[in-house]
Amino acid sequence: MSQKAKEIFLKDYKKPDFSIKSVDLKFELFEEETIVSSCMEFVKEQECEALRLDAMELELLEIKLDGRVLKEGEYSVEEEALLIKSVPDTFRLEIQNRIYPQKNTELEGLYKSGGIFCTQCEPEGFRRITPYLDRPDVMSVFTTTVVAEKKSYPILLSNGNKMQCHDSFNERHGVTWHDPHPKPSYLFALVAGDLGCVSDSFTTMNGKEVALNIYVDKGNESKCAHAMRSLKEAMRWDEEKYGREYDLDIYNIVAVDSFNMGAMENKGLNIFNSAYVLADSDTATDANFMGIESVIAHEYFHNWTGNRITCRDWFQLTLKEGLTVFRDQCFSADMNSPAVQRIEDVKSLRERQFVEDASPTRHPIQPKSYISMNNFYTATVYEKGAEVIRMLHTLVGEKKWREAMDLYFETFDGQAVTTDDFLWAISEAGEIDLSQFRLWYDQSGTPHLKVEEHFEDGEYRLTLTQKIPPKLDGSEQKPMYYPLKMALFNENGALVHEEMLIIKDAKQTFTYTLDKMPVLSLNRDFSAPVIVEYSANNAFLMQYETNTFIQYEAAQNFAIETLEAMMQGKEVNATYIDAFEKLLDLESDLSYKALLLELPTISTLMQRQDVVDCPAIYSVKERLCKELATLYKEKLLALYKKHHNAKDTQLSAKSIGNRAIKNRALKMLSALKSKEIAKIALQQYTESLTMTDRMAALDVLEHTDIEMAKEAFADFYNRYKDNTLVMNKYFALLASSLQEDILERVKSLESNEVYDMKVPNLVRALIGSFSRNYKHFHAKDGSGYKYVADKILEIDKMNPQMASSLCLSFRMYDKMDSENKKMMKRELERVISTQSLSKNSFEIIRKILK
Repeated sequence: MSQKAKEIFLKDYKKPDFSIKSVDLKFELFEEETIVSSCMEFVKEQECEALRLDAMELELLEIKLDGRVLKEGEYSVEEEALLIKSVPDTFRLEIQNRIYPQKNTELEGLYKSGGIFCTQCEPEGFRRITPYLDRPDVMSVFTTTVVAEKKSYPILLSNGNKMQCHDSFNERHGVTWHDPHPKPSYLFALVAGDLGCVSDSFTTMNGKEVALNIYVDKGNESKCAHAMRSLKEAMRWDEEKYGREYDLDIYNIVAVDSFNMGAMENKGLNIFNSAYVLADSDTATDANFMGIESVIAHEYFHNWTGNRITCRDWFQLTLKEGLTVFRDQCFSADMNSPAVQRIEDVKSLRERQFVEDASPTRHPIQPKSYISMNNFYTATVYEKGAEVIRMLHTLVGEKKWREAMDLYFETFDGQAVTTDDFLWAISEAGEIDLSQFRLWYDQSGTPHLKVEEHFEDGEYRLTLTQKIPPKLDGSEQKPMYYPLKMALFNENGALVHEEMLIIKDAKQTFTYTLDKMPVLSLNRDFSAPVIVEYSANNAFLMQYETNTFIQYEAAQNFAIETLEAMMQGKEVNATYIDAFEKLLDLESDLSYKALLLELPTISTLMQRQDVVDCPAIYSVKERLCKELATLYKEKLLALYKKHHNAKDTQLSAKSIGNRAIKNRALKMLSALKSKEIAKIALQQYTESLTMTDRMAALDVLEHTDIEMAKEAFADFYNRYKDNTLVMNKYFALLASSLQEDILERVKSLESNEVYDMKVPNLVRALIGSFSRNYKHFHAKDGSGYKYVADKILEIDKMNPQMASSLCLSFRMYDKMDSENKKMMKRELERVISTQSLSKNSFEIIRKILK
């Protein structure tokens, strides 16, 4: 491991020695190299020995201080820095350097994706472009000129408003952009290419017309309508809900295929992974459409929660990400079904963040140290961070929440701030003491809540005991403060009491005067991200509960109880079977009903085991699925036939609901592994016009009839092999299969003409999907571990960020049985002992093996 593996600590934060009032950049783009010229106006903020600029893999050409060329000896170059030894209190620094975007496979800084130059600077990519104070608390006004060959790169974009076009460069041309709002370097963006464009406009609440542009590869313009519609809805929603108006004359979005993240909120120029922009019914599923709507909104909302007010340092990342995820979740709930959105949000939290919280890689939403900041773009910072924000919203209520956010925007606009600044605004306007609540930012792990009930002489006592997991070093953590929504029902299903409890002590008892022992409903709406230890009356709640989240939760918990009892050798619970039939007969929103009929995931069941037993989990789930499909075959077929419409391509709530419920029924019927169901699936694949229906049919065929599956997959491949986004789905579906030859199939797909290990989406689709295929990843011969470890080593040389995300596949190390743990350890030690391993992968594996 190189010297670069230095740990950075929050406690060591110091204010920057210098500020930069303005920066003028010029990029001269060529096919083999790029020349970057910067002119920066510096002010010394405190006494210091030298100016230290962040710089990585840059070829310096010239440095001028107040117009004078510096000689060797007046500056020095370190591994990741440029030091200028003596500078005045105010000065102009001009630097010219050379970089090679075409060779940049890490996709950080300036790189080339296909024929497009683009950037990714968050968190520390700008230092790969030019020497700079590459930290979020240094905010400056940027002016950027981009020069390139006119024929190959007619579109030249950067942050802010377009100021001037230059056509006096022979066959080259240039465009100057100016962003009047001070910003840190991580929000810098540049794009150059030969792109198609879809344009529209939006009139803000104060009557300003904003030009909206979405730039894509030529030929994809027809797939931008949903993204544009989503953008305009997000702009309108932010005005109505938060009073936030867009502040530039233009808003540009660019979609590129090679991108490590989902999207990036660069000021006025959002760069997106094309998966979150391009969509039509032939190539995108309903889930893809929903995802695009959410991510488009998320990046737009960052304009105020992230750009206008940014982070003081990277330990404050959840300040912008947790808050903005909460905002995009609320937006999606308002645009679609609030009940379905809340369930999907919690499912995602449990599938990703709860796993993280129970692993050696767990950390608070505000980490205290890091080696590679790229490793902290996690479900904890994002999804758990959003749940922490949601609890604040629940505690103060909608009216005071808006007042608090107004105070936050008014007080800190144009500043780089901390989570404490945010909490001050909520506390001040919300009139609430948040000193104990602050622990949510500092403590790691998922809190548990033990529930005890007692009823005697008309008095019902509810005793709640907090069980806070220890820190990774084994030391104790303190009791948390959070809202807990609850309700009590009588034996006839009538609601007799409802309130929001405040949980703050290690042990609390709440007393109620009632005629009879009630039925308890706890953590309604999932008001707090905790694990409730309680054997609820799930059959009752499935039938009578009015809170949609708790009704879903009861259905899930009853299925979990049934499956866990089966793992202990018991028969299928007859009461559960009866309760499931009631769900089949339920009249409700169809998308919500499809969720109610869903059985717990393999990951959910794994999380509940002290020592993971994958074969047992897969076995009992398969048995329960087959039991339900056999008993309720006719009802499931009736559901399918009633709601199947092969020609319906609408994105209305009704059409989406129809597809959701009929595909849930078809998936359940696939447990029968019958020709009859396979033929229905093949017919659906052949006749349906939506990607949602085709993907559902392919999944069923893969697990019911191998020959029919081969036929359908071959047709799918021939139809879509030239569309990379659709091929992501193809690779993911094949890598997720439970068939016995999957590892060999995944290996063979690596040599497919479509697959390219340099494209993160394809790696996530193939290797990432296999690593989540628990049956084969945790194979008893260790082959799954060896394969993924080999891929980590291979990818780490090109794209460390992508490699480190694959390292997380091993984070259940502590919960595996002794044999699997031994095989995991062998592979992890092989990876971490590699001399040239990146600090990204090193940090993750070191935590897992500790």
